[in-house]
Amino acid sequence: MKRTFAVILAVLAAVALFAGLVHAVLVAAHVSEPAATTVYGLTLRRLWATTAFALALVGMVIGGLALRRSAGRIGAGNGRMWAIVALVAGLIAAVNGGLNLAIAKGGPGSGNGVIGGAAALVLGLIGMVIAGIILSRSRRTADTTAPLT
Repeated sequence: MKRTFAVILAVLAAVALFAGLVHAVLVAAHVSEPAATTVYGLTLRRLWATTAFALALVGMVIGGLALRRSAGRIGAGNGRMWAIVALVAGLIAAVNGGLNLAIAKGGPGSGNGVIGGAAALVLGLIGMVIAGIILSRSRRTADTTAPLT
């Protein structure tokens, strides 16, 4: 019971932190004010932001799985390859999310995909940090297992 409650609290804290980071990115990009007229439906920029968000989410999940794999002793060699995949996916998603925010003319509801762009930027950066942790672990492990000459 205590563990379930702790997991629920951790998930809620993570969601709140993510929402706060997305809002901070929107404020920093000066697109936090809602649009005067709301655009409904899928626009090209919303599709672009959604694709970047999905790529960031995939990169973060791959990075999380690689982090779990690199934490154990079995299969640590494949963790490095998946970390590089997560790093590239996070970088592409963060750049696309940032570009989407840079060319946006309005805030949420304007059809520019600013929420998806901000979310892609945040998740892409998180995925890149996770991949960096894995790569530093794998480099440290490779240094300690190298034969001395």
